[in-house]
Amino acid sequence: MKIKYITCPACSSQIRLTDPDGKYSCDSCGHMGVYVDADPVGAPESTYDDDLGTMQGLRYTVDIVMCIDSTASMKHLIDQVKNNAIGFYADLKGVMEAKSKSIDQLRVKVISFRDYFHDGKNAMIESEFFNLPAEQERFVTFVSAIRASGGGNLPENGLEAIALAMKSDWSVHGDKKRHIIVVWTDASTHPLEKDAGRKPRYYPSDMVKNLNELTDLWEDNPALHASTKRLIIYAPDKFAWSDISSHWSNTIQYPSTAGYGLSSLDYQTILDAIANSV
Repeated sequence: MKIKYITCPACSSQIRLTDPDGKYSCDSCGHMGVYVDADPVGAPESTYDDDLGTMQGLRYTVDIVMCIDSTASMKHLIDQVKNNAIGFYADLKGVMEAKSKSIDQLRVKVISFRDYFHDGKNAMIESEFFNLPAEQERFVTFVSAIRASGGGNLPENGLEAIALAMKSDWSVHGDKKRHIIVVWTDASTHPLEKDAGRKPRYYPSDMVKNLNELTDLWEDNPALHASTKRLIIYAPDKFAWSDISSHWSNTIQYPSTAGYGLSSLDYQTILDAIANSV
């Protein structure tokens, strides 16, 4: 069975065309328009073969970096986040299949972050990219070892975690790519200017100096093209998450509350946001 898809001219996401008059709305960015068979209005056409399960002639590759707050305040939430991460491949595969989509290559990386001002060398623990499902066992081993500890008082080094995520070894292969960063935290962030000139011993020497530089790293990073990048934040509506969600492109925030877990609805929403962006 052939199903017609078009590419969103605003964000390059794939849109399933179901309206007989060609009207469409992009789930990823909200762009709306009209597609005419003989004269596409700003939206190139492709087809999908249900029997093959992939976009004809196109290879889809998706990289996801999970930034997980592993401080003591996350004890109420860490096991749930870890379980979500461990089951992520199967869960995302199910959501993708329900949307008649598939991924040819999925790589997932984890950054466990705390607070350089309190936790020293344990403030930022970074994995390599794991190819899923082939390296699921190694991925599970890494995630299972994460423990909620340290952090001192709020806030934490969430901005540094995002900066590290942005500098990942993103895949350059595939006809259609997605580079996605997902953040789970219950804390606000330290300003990047905190203790400028006398940073802790293990603080990265090449870290961006302020939020403006971090914004530039997101908006002008040649490795993160506007059509491929997505940032999904599960965090309180506090500094600097609210600033980022208000001003950064291709960014969605789902506000969290300290002391409360990640509901199944929140997790499903995150899965849908990722699937809709592919």
